[in-house]
Amino acid sequence: MRLQVAAGGPAALKVVAAAQCAAAPVRLCWSAPAEQPLSPLCSPWVPALQLDSGAVLFSPNAICQYFFLAGGQEPTDLTNQWLEWEATELQPVVAAALYAQLVHGKKGLEAAGALGKLLAYIEQSLSGRGTAYLAGDTKSVADVVVWGALFPVLQDEASLSNELQALRTWFQSMTLSEACRKAADSVLMPERLLEFKSYLQKQPPPCLAMERATSNEPEEEEASERALTEEEITAAADAWARGAAALPKPWHPQKPMLPVEGMRNVLITSALPYVNNVPHLGNIIGCVLSADTFARYCRLRNWNTLYVCGTDEYGTATETKAVEEGLTPREICDKYNAIHADIYRWFHISFDYFGRTTTPHQTAIAQDIFQRLLARGFLLQDTVEQLQCEGCQRFLADRFVEGICPFCSYEEARGDQCDKCGKLINAVELKKPQCKLCRGVPVVKPTQHLFLDLPKLEEQLEPWLERSWTTGDWTANARYITRSWIRDGLKPRCITRDLKWGTPVPLDGFRDKVFYVWFDAPIGYLSITANYTDQWERWWKNPQQVELYNFMAKDNVPFHSVIFPCSLLGADDNYTLVNHLIATEYLNYEDGKFSKSRGVGVFGDMAKDTGIPADIWRFYLLYLRPEGQDSAFSWSDLMLKNNSELLNNLGNFINRAGMFVCKFFGGIVPDMVLTADDKRLLARVTLELRQYHQLLEKVRIRDALRCILSISRHGNQYIQVNEPWKRIKGNVEDRQRAGTVTGVAVNMASLLAVMVQPYMPSVSVAIQGQLCIPPECFVLSPVFTCTLPPGHRVGAVSPLFQKLENDQIEALRKRFGGGQPEDLNVVRQAKPTPPASDPVPAPASGSVVAPADPQLIQELTEQVAKQGNHVRQLKANKAEKAQVDSEVAKLLELKKQLALAEGKSPEILVPKGKRKK
Repeated sequence: MRLQVAAGGPAALKVVAAAQCAAAPVRLCWSAPAEQPLSPLCSPWVPALQLDSGAVLFSPNAICQYFFLAGGQEPTDLTNQWLEWEATELQPVVAAALYAQLVHGKKGLEAAGALGKLLAYIEQSLSGRGTAYLAGDTKSVADVVVWGALFPVLQDEASLSNELQALRTWFQSMTLSEACRKAADSVLMPERLLEFKSYLQKQPPPCLAMERATSNEPEEEEASERALTEEEITAAADAWARGAAALPKPWHPQKPMLPVEGMRNVLITSALPYVNNVPHLGNIIGCVLSADTFARYCRLRNWNTLYVCGTDEYGTATETKAVEEGLTPREICDKYNAIHADIYRWFHISFDYFGRTTTPHQTAIAQDIFQRLLARGFLLQDTVEQLQCEGCQRFLADRFVEGICPFCSYEEARGDQCDKCGKLINAVELKKPQCKLCRGVPVVKPTQHLFLDLPKLEEQLEPWLERSWTTGDWTANARYITRSWIRDGLKPRCITRDLKWGTPVPLDGFRDKVFYVWFDAPIGYLSITANYTDQWERWWKNPQQVELYNFMAKDNVPFHSVIFPCSLLGADDNYTLVNHLIATEYLNYEDGKFSKSRGVGVFGDMAKDTGIPADIWRFYLLYLRPEGQDSAFSWSDLMLKNNSELLNNLGNFINRAGMFVCKFFGGIVPDMVLTADDKRLLARVTLELRQYHQLLEKVRIRDALRCILSISRHGNQYIQVNEPWKRIKGNVEDRQRAGTVTGVAVNMASLLAVMVQPYMPSVSVAIQGQLCIPPECFVLSPVFTCTLPPGHRVGAVSPLFQKLENDQIEALRKRFGGGQPEDLNVVRQAKPTPPASDPVPAPASGSVVAPADPQLIQELTEQVAKQGNHVRQLKANKAEKAQVDSEVAKLLELKKQLALAEGKSPEILVPKGKRKK
């Protein structure tokens, strides 16, 4: 092998380091940029590797990966993801920083200012995983590639902030390694760097906006940090002065909603939840809640929006659950469809239609797509080896089989997919397979099935993907997962299964089979829309007028980006294909995973029994939405975010703004005379509003929420600096200033009521009611304007949020933390729980207390939380001391009962401030 590199070129650093690390048998040839490259496709200063076969690699990352692969180190999904991130996210910013350093003469982190968030991402990844290197405990190609990109800009770890301790340690370790040190010494020679600088001076400066124009992660403007221009201040003041007239009129679509010529028509789907289980918080944020937030935003923008979802009811999962519960598949579907609908209703998910896949429309549309694929030659017949359980006398569909993953050795892999590594599996590939029904060992037998000819459809899929990536917003993980499927080469995919519960296959020889759920389920989007309106084709066969957004967790990506589009492309009936594929990473629970069987984590049907309102759950899930990497639900963090961001920041500001109007101005918004400082505040709020729009248009839901909280922080600071409660007691000028500050603040609160609606709809309605915001002002505009003019009357103002107390949160943490042995046979006491005023006598000292029924513990936990809230409300309202003491005594008695129910010997509980010595 021959490696041609130009010394001084930053891309050369990583390939030379990779060759050293992997001990690659390569002949290194230093060349000048003007020399003839190994391939006409090679660019100046970019290295090229000529293989012994004569083929030439000229992608630096591909060369690095080839060296490691040749050395016996197979790439993993994680290393591939780092290489993708380095190429698409890190490289553009590094190029700009290097240009600023070499051409403009900037030094150190002054040149690398834009790297801040990327460095923080590496820090978070290293510290979060607790590993020495990016992809594990050993050095990989990912470490060499990322280090090679960063080193020319940073040079040494001293340039890094002390807060980035994990990154500093990793960077120092890489820099001091023999391979990297030798590569840096040989590549970054001063005279060669001068040549590279001369080359850069002749090039246009890198434009990050161009690099990221098609990404759903646009370059952010830190609105609260940069200086305002006079033009921005003047424009903000002009917009404010135009008042409600500057707002567009709210759009009220007719029912059923259909695409409208000349409007932006947005069709939104969230991945259809399996009907066989209860969704946990991770399921909810991964699809329906994220899609709902975006749908609400679209409606506030006056975009003609249809949001559909429903339960996915066919397939093995349903049959499995039916066997477990002793019900028929239809009874299981009816039961769990109602459970799902009730959960989503409580979470305020604003579906335009929530349906199900077990309908005549599903059968008709799925069979029509099948017939069209068959007629166009995109289906194959083949004999497959399938597992058959001789004990159950049936072929075992994928989910009736468990075993060891052939790729990562995970011991509980399903017969269709491994939940650990995410790879799709054919059941016969599992090691040590077991039948889930009888735990017998199945045998392999042949059976006939139908396949979707994905290799034949690839020539249609790839150009469509390129167009969709160029014009749409796909999350980085969606692009990466799809590219990995294409890179590995598509294979025919089986679309039939030996089941009874499913859409029947309308073809002789296969009529005893049904469609495989991942061929059938995405068609549910179409059939659910058909149940909503008989004009469903105006949405689903209208790509010229309709933009389609798909929301899902990352494990669903290949089915929505490859398999389903191939089905629709092959059917050739002008179907609407996805324009924007929005995939989240995973939400974990505390230090582990959600588990219904072990009682770990909060599931949708439990959230409403915690005493915490639905909007608080919505806020917190959206605040930690796993957009770039996995995140974890934490009870302590939920309490912190509720008490700091909602209660003390957002709620405090809106409450103060409204209270000042009521207390100082009789409930009437006062006259306002804007000063230069006020106009700067208007411009600052306008920048935050503009960024909110930019982020939500790119479906960066979590980051847009920060803009809301930033505006309320500006508002609190504005009130604190101007002290209207003091100025109202002063002279005429002071009272006028108090009026201006109060009027501006209450209008900021009015804006926040609209901005917060996609996130916390009930809170939004409460603010709208308290401030009497006119319905015609409940629309999102790109500008901040005065919607509550002088003379506007507000209503009664009350707090929007309640404090979460530590004892309440600890009780909930324990309740949802699992740990109760499943085989513990506890008989619940027949005697009903007595009221708090009639306490249960404590057991004699030293007696053994047996744990009670978990349901009793749950009821008592809820009573403790409810009584605690009641006590806090009495204290907030400054109730009589005797009344407060009486209710505190009831609370302490409830806590004692809870301790007894949990099998503990309760300590003597006394009110705070009166604890015995």
